[in-house]
Order: sequence, then structure tokens, then C-alpha cells
Amino acid sequence: MTSKERHRLRRNLLAPVLLAGASLMAGCAVGPNFHRPPAPENAGYQPEPLPAQTTGTTGIPGGDAERFVMGRDISFAWWKTLGSAKLDGLVDLALKNNPQLPAAQAALKEAQELTAAQRGYFYPTIGGDYQPNHQQLAGNLGGNAPGVQGNGQDISAQQTTSGPPFNQPAIYSFFTSTVSLSYVPDIFGANRRQVETAAAQAEQTRFQMEATYITLADNVVAAAVQEGSLNDQIAAVRAFIADNQHALDIVRGQYETGYASRADVAAQETALAQAKALLPPLQKQLEQTHDLIRALVGDLPNAQLDMTFSLADFHLPQELPVSLPSKLIEQRPDIREAEAQMHAASAQVGVAIAARLPQITLTASAGGAAAEVTQMFAHGGPFWFFGADIAQTIFDGGTLRHRQKAAEQALVQAGAQYRSAVITAFQNTADTLHAIQSDADGLAAAADAEKAARTSLDVARGQYETGYVNYLTLLSAQEAYQQAVIARVQAATNRYGDAAALFQALGGGWWNRG
Repeated sequence: MTSKERHRLRRNLLAPVLLAGASLMAGCAVGPNFHRPPAPENAGYQPEPLPAQTTGTTGIPGGDAERFVMGRDISFAWWKTLGSAKLDGLVDLALKNNPQLPAAQAALKEAQELTAAQRGYFYPTIGGDYQPNHQQLAGNLGGNAPGVQGNGQDISAQQTTSGPPFNQPAIYSFFTSTVSLSYVPDIFGANRRQVETAAAQAEQTRFQMEATYITLADNVVAAAVQEGSLNDQIAAVRAFIADNQHALDIVRGQYETGYASRADVAAQETALAQAKALLPPLQKQLEQTHDLIRALVGDLPNAQLDMTFSLADFHLPQELPVSLPSKLIEQRPDIREAEAQMHAASAQVGVAIAARLPQITLTASAGGAAAEVTQMFAHGGPFWFFGADIAQTIFDGGTLRHRQKAAEQALVQAGAQYRSAVITAFQNTADTLHAIQSDADGLAAAADAEKAARTSLDVARGQYETGYVNYLTLLSAQEAYQQAVIARVQAATNRYGDAAALFQALGGGWWNRG
């Protein structure tokens, strides 16, 4: 191919690209332009101001007072504020091994790749085609094609245009090389809106991934706190069982010496049996909690893990962050996911509108053809083509119009779902703040109840030993104390759970994840 011919080929191929670029620059993206919804006006977590701090109860696990700090940022590793190195190790193990995280990461990469793939439609599609043909024709067709070898000899065009038929086969070769181009200029912004949709859907997936991180860490913390609570409850029940066994031994001895009745023995046997009956359900919960922790850290049920806790292993954070209401909108992954969904729905309205407008396609091709490879781009061999297609739907039974209306309603739906997500987020945060205050008061009340029950038990035991009350009174005091101890452990468990729930409700610090 000569330099002049190569220049002509490039010019023929570039012409439609330049025309398409000019059309694209002159075009616009139809449909609504998305604007981030503003934060709710006068938003807050409760009608009255938050108290400065919660109620404190000294001398018991989970009894520390907690101070609220407005506007403080949240660390991604918020669980470290509970002060347990063993817990830190479990959370780190879960973040490393739990299969939900690589699945969420792969989903995000998939969405990003699909966005990049959609951007490819901004560019023309260029393809190459090379067709070498070697063919044998029947020899009794009454002549040969130009350049065809008949009977092993080259026959010119003048010799083969007419003449008697012959029975020898005709063999010939033919070579075609083509470069083709196809381009759909984005005059009305249909592809720009599709890219906008894909990017918004990738944002949705991103915040789903961030929520997976937050939820996983919170679940590990909740399981560890539950494990510590169950251990403390089991220890308390075992102490009750030992006390009841010791009391039964005493009552049986008194019965043998005539100082107690058979009814007293039966009552103590019943109390011991009832105390023992409390243990199996707690042990079942404990083993199931161990299974849960193993699953959260990506292990099977037979894995050996150091996951034995007591509530005394944890420390309540002395200061609790409370994000400003205007910041909560930016920090909650569920709100950001709903916002991205709304963005995608907005872009789809533009896609539906563009589908009702004329569709333009530009095509071009250039190449060469000859009976010999070296002659494809010689004189007479090159060829080229350039064309345009403009299509407009005239009648479709209202399909495109109704699709546009459906897209508009999907946008209305996404907007309502966004507002619902905002309301739910504020409700969730407010509920957690109320729980923190109420459960602090509840732990104080439970501690007072335990002290009072202990005093009543000591008094009843002294009165029974001196004969002022019967054995049933003593058993009632023992049962009340047993219930008070377990209630205090459960109240302390609630406080640790509330602290973890607040960090999750405020967004879990995903924006500080390295």
C-alpha cells in the first residue's frame, strides 16, 4: 500500500469518528440531574437535651458511668474501647477470615468493572477481518473466473469469457482484508445516564460492603459479651447448686437427729433440683455461642479458639461519641446506600427518555481484496464504505412511553425509601441512646436488688437457725437472691451491648477504615 493510499484509508476511517465527536459535544443528557437530598431540618435524637452522663454503679462489672460527647469522630476499631485484647484478636480474626468480606469485596469490584464496561460505549467499536479463500469449482460450468487455473494453466479473462465447456476442475484463491468501525454517538446522553446508573449501583454495593464490615465486628462483640454473660450466669447457678447441696446435707443431718421434718428435706431437695434445672439451658446457649463465634471468625465448629470471657474482662468506654444529626446522614451506610439507589433511579429516567428519541448509528469500513495477498492494496484492490443510520420509533403501542412513566415512579419509590431509611436511622440511634440511659439505671436498680436480696437471705438464715422462721421462708429468700444475681448479670450484659450498638448506630467508623 502506498503512502497516499494509507492516508486515504485513515481519512475514511476517522471521518465518522470526528463527526460523532462533534455530535457528542453538541448533545446533552436528557432526564433529571440528580442532587443529593438535604439533611432533615431541626433533626435530633430526642425532644429534650441528652444528659451529660449515665448513672454509675461502683463495684460491679459494667457499672461505670459513661459521658456523652457530641460531635466526636468514631474510630473504625471502636471495639478496642472495651479494653479486651482477647476480643480485639477475635475481631481481627473475623475481619481476616470471614468469607462474607471477600464476597462483598468481589461484588464491589464486579460493579466497578460493569461501570467501566459501560463507559466503553463512549468509543467506537473497531474490528478487523481477514478472509483467505481457496476454492475448487466444477470444471463443466462453461468457463472460468478471471485468474482461475483450469487444467493446471492460467487462463486470461479474454480467453475465458466464452468457449466450450471443459471437464477439468477450476481452482482459485481470493483474499479479503477489512477494518470496520461502528459508533453510536451519545447525542441525547443515553449512555451517560447508563454510566451514571452503573456508577450509582457500584456505590450501593460499596456501602453494602461497608455495612458488612460493621455488622461483622458488631456480631463478634455481641457474641463475646454474650459468652461472658453466660459464663457468669453459669458460675452463679453452680454456686447456687453448691449452696443448695450443702443445705440439703445439713437438713438431712437435722432430719436424722430429729431437728428437721421430712417436709423440710423434701423442700430442700426440690430447691436443689430447680437450681440444677437452670444449668442445661445456659450450657446449651454457651455452646451455641461458641459455635457462632467460630463461624464469625471463619472456622468450623471443631476449631480450638481462646474465647472464654467474663463480664469482668470488659470495660465500658468512659466517653461515648454522639454524632451530630447532620453527620448521621453521611455516616450511616444504609442511608448512603438508599441515596445511591435514588441516584440510579434518577439516571434511569434519562435512559427511558432517550430511548424515545432518534437513534443514530455510524458505520464505516475499509480494506482490500485480490486474488493474491500482495495485490489486496494495489491499484484497484482497496475499497471503503461510510454510512449512517437514523432510526425513530413511530408506533410501539405506548411501550416506550409507559417505560418512562415506570422509571419516573421508580424514582418516586426510591425517594420514599430514602426518607424511610433516614427516619429508621434516627429512630435506631434514638432507641440506642434511650437504652444506654435506661439500662444504666436498670443496672443500678439490679445491684440494689441484689444487695437487698443478700441481706434478706442473711437475715432469714439467722432467723431459721434460731427458730424464728420455718424452712420455707429460708428457701424463698434463697430463690429471691438467686434471681437477683442473674438479673444483675443480665443488666450488666445490656450495658456492654448498648455501647456496641451505639457505635454501630452511628455508622461504625467505616470512613476511618484504612
